[in-house]
Amino acid sequence: MSISIPRGTQDILPGEVEKWQLIEAKARELCEKYQYQEIRTPIFESTELFSRGVGDSTDIVQKEMYTFEDRGKRSITLRPEGTAAVVRSFVEKKMFGYANQPVKLYYMGPMFRYERPQAGRFRQFVQFGVEALGSNDPAIDAEVISLAMNLYKEMGLQKLKLIINSLGDKESRVAHRDALVNHFKPRIGEFCHDCQNRLEKNPLRILDCKQDRDHELMKSAPSILEFLNDFSKAYFEKLQQYLTQLDIPFEVDANLVRGLDYYNHTAFEIMSNAEGFGAITTLCGGGRYNGLAEEIGGPETPGIGFALSIERFIAALNAEGIELDTDQGIDCYLAALGEEAKDYTVGLLQQLRMAGISAERDYLDRKFKAQFKAADRLKAKYVAVLGEDELKNKKINLKNMATGDQVEIELDSFVQYFQGLKGE
Repeated sequence: MSISIPRGTQDILPGEVEKWQLIEAKARELCEKYQYQEIRTPIFESTELFSRGVGDSTDIVQKEMYTFEDRGKRSITLRPEGTAAVVRSFVEKKMFGYANQPVKLYYMGPMFRYERPQAGRFRQFVQFGVEALGSNDPAIDAEVISLAMNLYKEMGLQKLKLIINSLGDKESRVAHRDALVNHFKPRIGEFCHDCQNRLEKNPLRILDCKQDRDHELMKSAPSILEFLNDFSKAYFEKLQQYLTQLDIPFEVDANLVRGLDYYNHTAFEIMSNAEGFGAITTLCGGGRYNGLAEEIGGPETPGIGFALSIERFIAALNAEGIELDTDQGIDCYLAALGEEAKDYTVGLLQQLRMAGISAERDYLDRKFKAQFKAADRLKAKYVAVLGEDELKNKKINLKNMATGDQVEIELDSFVQYFQGLKGE
């Protein structure tokens, strides 16, 4: 019986994985420019971290988490998102005491959610995200959004749309919550079971329901923007001022909620407008989460961050027809004729590689012509030919595959000669 890959997961094979590496390298490069440092947290955490941090009224906690009991009878969950774990580490390692504030972190790694697999959505997926903890300045919100937008743009994406909203501070949200309850309560029986449960727990989450999104009460629901107090209004206006200053176009959407309970003030999503991208257009989402650190046992700490899926990043690149230059080829292919020459190339290959030269040789005892074909497939810039006669004379022939030019080189100085070629 053959064993197949689990549903909702994927194998990323050579030829495709290089795209991931380019995106990851660009993300790391940008984070270095913006002064965000990498953090790596466990793939599994205490279930309580996510039920308290993400919110027990969210679909993630109620329906999508991979949760199990370990041998010590502890409830453990594979991480469904990155922010709660980063904030847990921030609190536990007392990063709030660091001299440099705000603490600016980024992460990259697999997340796990049990949901229906579809195009661009998997049960195991890879997220890149950033978190800035310790500042209430709307300028840091603009910086976080800028980092995300620049990552997409520097990889070539053009058909992007930034949507922003304000969820307000606690006072604003309480007033909005009461208005939402009064709005939905008389007809809550017409909504799905999840929305009925959300009415008292977190009525804002009703606005994020996919099943009831076409209900007439959704369109007439009171907007959070109508309930923002003076402080929240000023904060949101300042964010918009900074985005304009950074030349980042945006649209305000009062219905943007985000799917996690910890958000307040700034909420944003970056979407793809590319034709044929699919029904789910969101590439990246994030926002401010003042209060999350306290929720998991830390001191009062403001925070802002985002997360994006590498899978959806690649889907957006494909939708816009952007080909990443992933196949650079190798520097040198060693073609050998005769047993002694083949034996010699084993050591020569190692010398080239240790000198920083990407190199390969034949391992299938192929004929001379087949070795050149293999060099072509590997996009070798040069082919070095070593036969029995060359070996006796301590020479090796080097062919430039782009020009066809050939040169004979002393075997003892070949590695140094090639290093000089590569440095030109």
